[in-house]
Amino acid sequence: MTTSTSVPPTDGAVPPPVAEPTGPRLSGARVALAIVALALGSFAIGTTEFVTMGLLPDIARGIDESIPTTGHIITAYALGVVVGAPLIVSLGARLPRRELAVALMLAVALGSAATALASGYLPVMLARFVAGLPHGAYFGVASLIAASLVRPEAQGRAISGVMVGLSVGTVAGVPASTWLGQEVGWRSAYWMVVGVGVLAALLVLLAVPHTPGDRTATVRRELAALRRPPVLFAFGTGMIGFGGIFAMYSYVAPLLTDETGLAKSAVPWFLFVFGVGSVLGSWLGGTLADWNIERSVVGGFLVSVAALALVVPLAGSPVAVGVIVFTVGLLGSVLAITLQVRLMQSAGDAQMLGAALNHSALNIANGLGALLGAVVIDAGYGYRAPSIVGAGLATAGLVLFLVSLAAQRRTASAGAAAV
Repeated sequence: MTTSTSVPPTDGAVPPPVAEPTGPRLSGARVALAIVALALGSFAIGTTEFVTMGLLPDIARGIDESIPTTGHIITAYALGVVVGAPLIVSLGARLPRRELAVALMLAVALGSAATALASGYLPVMLARFVAGLPHGAYFGVASLIAASLVRPEAQGRAISGVMVGLSVGTVAGVPASTWLGQEVGWRSAYWMVVGVGVLAALLVLLAVPHTPGDRTATVRRELAALRRPPVLFAFGTGMIGFGGIFAMYSYVAPLLTDETGLAKSAVPWFLFVFGVGSVLGSWLGGTLADWNIERSVVGGFLVSVAALALVVPLAGSPVAVGVIVFTVGLLGSVLAITLQVRLMQSAGDAQMLGAALNHSALNIANGLGALLGAVVIDAGYGYRAPSIVGAGLATAGLVLFLVSLAAQRRTASAGAAAV
């Protein structure tokens, strides 16, 4: 990558690329096919994660709980990601990367099947926890595979190619599965994910070249990345700042029906708008990551704060809410990709763990946003209030990121003075 996107380590030196090319050089068509296969796995994950938001009222009725209480199943999924990402990546770093990706995708399908079969609040919550376990680890290994297939200066775009599947999941998979869940029953949405996950596992096996794992990796070496200040700062930025987006998005269905005054049938269309923004943000995020990560993250947070704050005065306007939902979707993808590349660059030899940690951070944000949103709703402030909570969380994430930049510059200056 260009030096403008690099994150200096603690000694002030320029870091290596995210991943060095491995194996024989592949044709452009073969690389594209491999990234598409990996992106289909991201599509399955994006669908199973976000369809819960669109079907939250339906699931609540199905398990006979309130919407705020049912929102805790979103937190359970997020907790699964947080636990699974570092654990699975650390234990699996020595395994062949393609085979690890296939196994993780089959685990995604299994978790979605468990959700579809579960009955009652606690069984559904446990199933969502299981479904979240392979999430971050899959993105960790898929991102590293994609980066290893291209030149260093194109690695941000390769990673965004994998991540775009997550966004396409929000633009196509979530609205389609939400409609299916509303018409046939909420469990059918998760059965759809099972089919997509199995197909993705097969395509990854066929399209992605075999690449060996890191035979020198150890659990201790992988987890040592957690002691690096740039890794911790980037992790904290995503964990807190991205919670702003989820505080609003977790309750977008009741926001549209109760505050904007729209029919339930309009919800999939607004989820589609969010997804369009996410897809465009995924493309833009890769380009911005190869340009300048720091400026991209700061700009993304500033606009996110403004968009979330505008929900309160503008929630009664369907057009205004549509623009806000689109903007939040776009900036969410930009922030997710730029923070992921920053984490991978900061993690040294544990780059797969760095990529996985990004999704742990984002899913802590997922659970945090959903939890704090439920608190203000239960307190009687209505469905606009979570967006104010979201603006506060995004502001806190921006402040933490600015602090990390200041610490990075002090470290680089101290290193230069010592030379």
